[in-house]
Amino acid sequence: MSRSAGHLIVDTLESAGIERVYAVPGESYLDVLDGLYDAKIETVVCRQEGGAGFMALAESRLTGRPGIAMVTRGPGAANAMISVHTAWQDATALVLFVGLVPLNDRSRESFQEFSLSEWFSSTAKRVLTIDDADRAGEITADALRIAASGRPGPVVVGLPEDVLVRLTEAPTPPLAEVAPPTPAPAVIDGLASRIAAAERPAFVLGGDGWHNGCGAELAGLAASAGVPIFCDWRAYDAIPHSSPAWAGWLGYGRADAVAAGFAEADLIVFVGCTRSDVASDGYTIGFDAETVLVSLDMGATQHAGRIDEHIIASPISFTRALTRTEAGAARDASQLRGTRTDEWMQGRADAQSRFAAHRPDAEAAPENPGRAGVDLGVAFGILDDRLGGDAILTYGAGNATIWGHRFIRHERPASLVGARNGAMGLAVPAAVAASLAYPERRAVAICGDGDFLMNGQEIATAFAHSGSPLIIVIDNGVYGTIVSHQENHYPGRPSGTRMVNPNFAAWMSAFDLSSSGAASAGDASSTGTGSSKSGLTGHGERVETTEDFGPALDRALAHDGPALIHVLIDPATMPPAADETS
Repeated sequence: MSRSAGHLIVDTLESAGIERVYAVPGESYLDVLDGLYDAKIETVVCRQEGGAGFMALAESRLTGRPGIAMVTRGPGAANAMISVHTAWQDATALVLFVGLVPLNDRSRESFQEFSLSEWFSSTAKRVLTIDDADRAGEITADALRIAASGRPGPVVVGLPEDVLVRLTEAPTPPLAEVAPPTPAPAVIDGLASRIAAAERPAFVLGGDGWHNGCGAELAGLAASAGVPIFCDWRAYDAIPHSSPAWAGWLGYGRADAVAAGFAEADLIVFVGCTRSDVASDGYTIGFDAETVLVSLDMGATQHAGRIDEHIIASPISFTRALTRTEAGAARDASQLRGTRTDEWMQGRADAQSRFAAHRPDAEAAPENPGRAGVDLGVAFGILDDRLGGDAILTYGAGNATIWGHRFIRHERPASLVGARNGAMGLAVPAAVAASLAYPERRAVAICGDGDFLMNGQEIATAFAHSGSPLIIVIDNGVYGTIVSHQENHYPGRPSGTRMVNPNFAAWMSAFDLSSSGAASAGDASSTGTGSSKSGLTGHGERVETTEDFGPALDRALAHDGPALIHVLIDPATMPPAADETS
């Protein structure tokens, strides 16, 4: 069958089970867009390339499939770079397709020309270019495989405009199934003996690959064996927080007591993550313990310090090997317990429980009574109660996220998307993607005012594709994280950190598809299968007092469509101290 290279790319994505691509259209890859017209794949039309890349990253983290973003050459690729860096540092499978100038225009400084390889090679697993129409399907399949295999990460694929329209007889290639290696029984038995012999063993879970729910199975065995489980920063949906083994998260905003427990461990088993600078408080704790690394990354990227054993496995293949015998029966936890009681595990769990207990900020910081605006300790306690551990939480960067990390429970897998590289602007697009991937679940973005306006335009994408995220914007009128650093290093000299904000609630309320041209965004004239609901409206509320937050939240949760709560706080408000507990 003769077809264009652009259509072959789409057919390859469809055969690989890709359900959505996140795109900002460009004339450089028109033939791919034309192929998407008849495809079962939904084309989610985004408003900025950085937002498109973040949506694709969120889809990958929540579903386990590589996220797909498509952008045009030059400026479009530049805007998408932030998502590539995030996917690289976060080890998330992402494939970015970038339109390029025609082959004859190369090396002539033609319109929007740039070097794909020179731009992306330092922050991508592979940079590929489809120069031959016959290889369009092969290279697309390779990109999907490379992104998801080993240490997951981004792959960038260049699409020369003229190559896309060339006809090819090449068939749609099969996607190679890459089964993660299963550790040998002797290796698992040896690990069980290590854990049994340790006085203070601990698991640290992190990275991607926990979306399938295997973390709950691992937590069950760990609890029975008296082994606490810490989670790496922004990966703490790996296990249910109701597990007796849950010992809290490491990294920014963690409790001092949690970090102390990690530092006391005499055996640490990292699964899907490493002893990075963030997890180890800047390479200062957790280095004396015997260390087992469970990872598909042969190079142990980001890991610092000793490795006594490196087990090549994914989270799910490792969990199945550890929790089950060769015959498939459940492993006896006594093989891991040794002579330990539950005292070590219980102490770690109690420390995290005290840290996460709901309390007013006014109680946590009595030296600063009577601050204006909403008490976030109260507000996030209410939010946690309403969500019940079931929602998908998305975070960008900034101090405003710390209350969510601290007070909101996770009881389901695939319930957290946050930029582990600290990128701002991820919260809103990630919540939009989450609401499209899991329309039956509540997606909630937690962001500061600075973070929100970096990609707040993607609210329009939610309306165009019938997403229903709830967005909570914490407005203090400053870049709060930077202010806190300035106060530490240059006290009393704030510089370059103040902002002026609009009424975010009014902006959300301005979206009304019943009277807007945006209502046509999802009709049959657009690519993909997504459509917007007629009459969809935005619900926005501005909350200035603590007492008003709960009722506003209830109205937002009841709204059928995107909603936003604009929460005002005092600029001097900072997250509760890491040593503060109830």
